[in-house]
Amino acid sequence: MNKPLLSSEIDGSQTIAPPDPVPAQPKRKRLRKLLLLGLAGKVLFLGAAYYGYEQFFGSRYVTTDNAYVSAETASVTPQIAGPVKAVHFSDTDFVNTGDVLVELDDTDARLALAQAEAALGQAQRRVRGYFANDEGLSAQVAAHEADQLRAAAQTEGAQADLERARVDLQRREALAASGSVSGDELTRARNAFQQAEASLESARANQAQAAASHAAAIGTLKSNFVLTAGTTVDTNPEVATARARVEQARVDLERTIVRAPIGGIIARRDVQVGQRVQPGTPLMSVVPIEQAYVDANFKEGQLSKVHKSQTVELTSDLYGSRVKFHGRVVGLSGGTGSSFALIPAQNATGNWIKVVQRVPVRVVLDPADLKAHPLRVGLSMTATIDTQS
Repeated sequence: MNKPLLSSEIDGSQTIAPPDPVPAQPKRKRLRKLLLLGLAGKVLFLGAAYYGYEQFFGSRYVTTDNAYVSAETASVTPQIAGPVKAVHFSDTDFVNTGDVLVELDDTDARLALAQAEAALGQAQRRVRGYFANDEGLSAQVAAHEADQLRAAAQTEGAQADLERARVDLQRREALAASGSVSGDELTRARNAFQQAEASLESARANQAQAAASHAAAIGTLKSNFVLTAGTTVDTNPEVATARARVEQARVDLERTIVRAPIGGIIARRDVQVGQRVQPGTPLMSVVPIEQAYVDANFKEGQLSKVHKSQTVELTSDLYGSRVKFHGRVVGLSGGTGSSFALIPAQNATGNWIKVVQRVPVRVVLDPADLKAHPLRVGLSMTATIDTQS
């Protein structure tokens, strides 16, 4: 190998030649190796950090954006039929409990109440007559008892007269054979005996009639007593029935005023003035936004650690992530959403494909948060449950 000439060999000086340069390729390899080692270290560090976060911190939270605001909406319906006279609220209006929402024409209800009150008065007078009849019938029973005693005495007197007439007849018949008694006297004795027999039969008939009249009076008294036994005028069944009809008529009159069952926002007003409504016809709905809750639909694999009373943090698409709502879990639904669908899934078919199911979780919201940031039914929410709370 030919060595390069030194400068000293050319010009005779003593200058030292520079060393041979280091090749550039080994330097690049070392640099690449260092970069790869650094990148691998960063990946390992991030992986370890993520594992530690998930293991000790992140795994305690389960999140879903399949959550919506709900409320126990009250449907306002009339309880009696009638034409609508006035409607005092419309959609989006706020009402308090007991506010008058709709007024029905009360003409028929007032007339029905007047008729029921009149029928109550008639029933009270009729029952007072029953009690008065009790006293009169008791007096009649006593009178018939006296008639029965008098008839019995008359029967005894007729019996005595008959015995005396028989004895007289027998004596005269015995004397008639000796001629001591004339035929005319014997005839009078026989007539007196026959008359005594007739009087006895008449007395016995009178006694039987008195007994029958007494029994009839007792029966009438008992029949009337059944209508009043154990009651007063106010507690008698006829009066109580008439009074109940009065109360029903009064209630129907009060029901011509349809009031708000709860406080909230009016929604779905479907009633107009002049419309004739029937019992059960939906007039409007009242949404209690101050009592709104959230139904969060979590995947079935997220619910292993979810239970009641756990804290929940929520955000609404209406306000964005800047507003945080706080709540707690109050319960899990008894089945998945597909179980209660109108047309449930037929998982027993041959072309079955597994679909991850979701279970509704009821979350009650903090009233203070709802008051500060009102929500509406149906709004979308994002819910995060702290399973270790």
